Amino acid sequence: MKSGKEIKVLDKNAEYNGVPPIKLMENAGKGIADYISKELNPKNKNIIFFCGIGNNGGDGFVAARYLANNYNVTVFLTGNQKDIKTTISKDNFLRLKKTNVDIFNLKSLGNINELISKKGIIIDSMLGIGLSGELRAPYYTIVKKINSAKNKIIISVDVPTGLGTNTTIKPDYTVTFHDIKTGMNKKNSGNIKIVDIGIPKKAMEYVGPGELISYYPKPKKESHKGDNGVVLVIGGGPYIGAPAMTGLAAIRTGSDLVIITTPKKAARAITSFSPQIIKPLRLSKEISKLSPNLIVKELNKENILVPEDVKIINSFILKADSIVIGPGLGSDKATKNAIEKVIQECKKLKKSMVIDADAIQVVGQKPELIKNTKTVITPHAGEFKELTNHKLLDNIENRKKIVKQWAKKLGVTILLKGPTDIISNGEQTKLNDIHNTAMTVGGTGDVLAGIIGSLLSKNVESFNAARIGVFINGAAGNMAFKKRSYGLIATDIIEEIPTILKQYL
Repeated sequence: MKSGKEIKVLDKNAEYNGVPPIKLMENAGKGIADYISKELNPKNKNIIFFCGIGNNGGDGFVAARYLANNYNVTVFLTGNQKDIKTTISKDNFLRLKKTNVDIFNLKSLGNINELISKKGIIIDSMLGIGLSGELRAPYYTIVKKINSAKNKIIISVDVPTGLGTNTTIKPDYTVTFHDIKTGMNKKNSGNIKIVDIGIPKKAMEYVGPGELISYYPKPKKESHKGDNGVVLVIGGGPYIGAPAMTGLAAIRTGSDLVIITTPKKAARAITSFSPQIIKPLRLSKEISKLSPNLIVKELNKENILVPEDVKIINSFILKADSIVIGPGLGSDKATKNAIEKVIQECKKLKKSMVIDADAIQVVGQKPELIKNTKTVITPHAGEFKELTNHKLLDNIENRKKIVKQWAKKLGVTILLKGPTDIISNGEQTKLNDIHNTAMTVGGTGDVLAGIIGSLLSKNVESFNAARIGVFINGAAGNMAFKKRSYGLIATDIIEEIPTILKQYL
């Protein structure tokens, strides 16, 4: 069963994989026509379509064109030709006008009863899965008239118009595409026929731009600073670059504010990386004017995170919408102890987390730390063994099965990084192969953690954040590879994140 957003994901990923929307609409319309003519094969050859001005209506235009060869077809457009919203629907309406189909529009709203009375079959192709709120004019009136018609076969296209509202078409049949949509059942949709419209297998199994387009939350016009995500990065110490890469990636993905808490040596180094990073108390007015949205907070020790830092970190956890734990922390015993306490606090406050790199080993020793939390954990195969004590085979089907099992067992989203990434929340599983061999360079995993942390800070659900994250990271990496070839470094990927957002949003 698919939601409206998941159908949009499939449509966009189908296009990404070479099947354009116009082809999907053609297949949908032909599928409707074939079902009516070959399976229902009604004795009454008089059909009226009620077609909306979106793509649901476009499916109806195509079906009407096919059926016009053997049936007496009338189309009632629930608007005017100039109101048709999409190019592919407009194109199919123009093709329909070249047939022998009778076409009416809203000017004939008062004649609907008369038009219906002459037909044996009513096709509802008005509103699809994108409906929000109750039906408005003219749909409310048309639905009432269709439902009151006697002795007619009513067929809905994809979903009954008004499904989920107080006023909905009550069809005898619904011809739906690819899969049953959320909320559909025999009682509200009649007999349901699923039609394959040619969505490629890869579009179903692998991530693509569809996830980004469907689930990335664009800032609202009325939003203020901080409304679009505050990310806390807990990292650094032995490895000073990692938390910087994570923080910068989170900013580039659209979070309003990133705070990096890190040991003193790493803090000094990070503040020298970029004029866009600010360090409290030593804040240059000039740098402040450039970018006040990435803050570095020094912790107590010079080289490692220690339990004494937890009190400081906890004060920032309160302010953050998501927390990225692990980049560059190292595996000192005191650091592990501190990580454990930090994760406990995040769990208590029900914060979204990314558990990455050195923090994965801590969770592997005590998996209950993250059980049933809003967490994305990002191991490679070796770290997955530390997490689960399970050595993965190279076989992709075996990996999918094991990752899904462990995601379900832990109640989190696991993103297994590899030649083919595997993302699973225990219920849904997606694959990713959008990346390149130059992305084995150090820091790319830290960038990915920052992207996912940013999405979590925007209240994107964990599984969606992970699959959007691997797409953004991989697509930005491929863009950087075109420019830098095998000289690509992690900061090149960060620079291309806005390019990917601009391309698809």
